[in-house]
Amino acid sequence: MSKKLILVTNDDGITAKGIKSLIEVAKKFGKVVVVAPDSPQSAMGHAITISKPLRAKQVNIFQDVEAWECSGTPVDCVKLAIDKMLPRLPDLCLSGINHGSNASINIIYSGTMSAALEGAVGNIPSIGFSLLDYAADADFTASKHFAQKVIEKALNSGFPKSKLFNVNIPKGEIKDIKGIKLCRQANGHWKEEFNERIDPFKRKYYWMTGRFINNDSGKDTDIVALENNYVSVVPVQYDLTAHDFIKEQENKWIF
Repeated sequence: MSKKLILVTNDDGITAKGIKSLIEVAKKFGKVVVVAPDSPQSAMGHAITISKPLRAKQVNIFQDVEAWECSGTPVDCVKLAIDKMLPRLPDLCLSGINHGSNASINIIYSGTMSAALEGAVGNIPSIGFSLLDYAADADFTASKHFAQKVIEKALNSGFPKSKLFNVNIPKGEIKDIKGIKLCRQANGHWKEEFNERIDPFKRKYYWMTGRFINNDSGKDTDIVALENNYVSVVPVQYDLTAHDFIKEQENKWIF
């Protein structure tokens, strides 16, 4: 397999344990350049910075890897890398490994997946990786093992037309994980609640909490795969068109 130019980013920040693990895997496939946020940017979705300047500084954090920390969002990092840091369009964009799940509806909110999605929008084969463990000191041993397998399979078998995969990895040791499943995104949502509190100046403020609700009874979803200790791999597209509706209704919308 020929060496490739690989962009690595994340949303947990350039010093997060997850991105270090992903870099270790990515280096096996080619030359790695890291452009990642200088601070945590979780749940930023596809936000971009337009009201203030972006700043980027080259840092010596990872051995033998060119790395830049950026003041912007994960999507900013990908955009800036393509235009300024990289000598050419990368062959692969890898995002993560995120601390926490990005299965089901979480993909909408995820900075990790939005960075990968931005890569795909730019015609770059992209993969977002997430581990179902929010701890800062999470064990990424199994994640690295399965991330390598997924990258190898994607490069050898081809990417979807949208050029993007959402990969979620169960928490546990390698021996505990049964394998990898290609599946669809589960239909679910978050039921948010906001805890109301009072600050020292007698002003109200709110903390968002909530719980995930799975509305999907199907057995072929990422949620079911993860619940059964499989790595879930969901091919993702950024075309949000409801194509089924067009097929069903196009003759009724001629007026």
